[in-house]
Amino acid sequence: MATVELAPEPATARTTRPAIHVGDDLRSATAPTKLSFRWLGVTRSLSGDQKQRAAGAFGAEQEYLRAGKKILDTNHPAYKAVTAIRSQARSYWREISLPYPEPGIRLIPRGKVDQFVTNVESFRRSLSEAVYELEHHYRSLRDDARRKLGDLFSASDYPDTLTDLFSIEYEFPSVEPPNYLFRLDPELYETECSRMRARFDEAVQLAEQAFLEELGNLVSHLSERLTDDSTGPKVFRDSAVQNFSEFFQRFRELNVKSNPELEELVVEAEHVIRGLGPQALRDNRRLRQQVVDQLREVGVGVDSLLVDRPRRRIIRSQEGA
Repeated sequence: MATVELAPEPATARTTRPAIHVGDDLRSATAPTKLSFRWLGVTRSLSGDQKQRAAGAFGAEQEYLRAGKKILDTNHPAYKAVTAIRSQARSYWREISLPYPEPGIRLIPRGKVDQFVTNVESFRRSLSEAVYELEHHYRSLRDDARRKLGDLFSASDYPDTLTDLFSIEYEFPSVEPPNYLFRLDPELYETECSRMRARFDEAVQLAEQAFLEELGNLVSHLSERLTDDSTGPKVFRDSAVQNFSEFFQRFRELNVKSNPELEELVVEAEHVIRGLGPQALRDNRRLRQQVVDQLREVGVGVDSLLVDRPRRRIIRSQEGA
């Protein structure tokens, strides 16, 4: 199993903090990660001549027209198998990590770093196998596109091979001020340390917001499904109940223990859901109503916290990103 060594926290930053707070705890307990994908684009813009012809068909001016074409059948099973792995890898990364106020970075508990590396390597192997299978269908997909695109087909849109055009990459970027900055300009170094701490404080707020929104969505969805309409009980999937269990487990693993009210709401929701079976809810109208009433109280608490802690839009410049 691969092992990743994380850079230790600079000693100076520790000694200058007046007190330990939640942001500092989050900083010391997590590792910043990036997950990126290299992917073959399957759409192309039309050439100038092609856009002019398309504009002429509608009596439009070319500069006011946007037009593109799809060069591969994205519904082909071999292509869908490739994109499914990307979706699985991205979902896994988000499930085991917390948001960070910098584009493309999420925070993973340090104890899960090795597991993260192992699982991403597994996704990479699966992707390699899926791309190899897609390569077997590539010629027929290109021939099919030639027939369907007609005059819009261009051989230059198609690489000779798909090898090395799909990949999953990961890294552990540093968000700490560089140590050499302390030697060059101690005052600037302290400013950067303060900015970094502020970002982790912001990350705490983002984590709270994410948990609140997810809990609110789960409560709202299940409550709506359990509320009978004029025709009787509504149909709902087992996942409407089972998703709560996954949320509770993820909350226990990733909770930054920053908001007692949020923790109480999660405990309350867990008490409502504990021991409930989807079929029992389908069969028992009284039980459904009882659960709806209890979840409504949880929902009120979630809404109250969401109002008290409005989500901050974090806008970074392209240069900063």
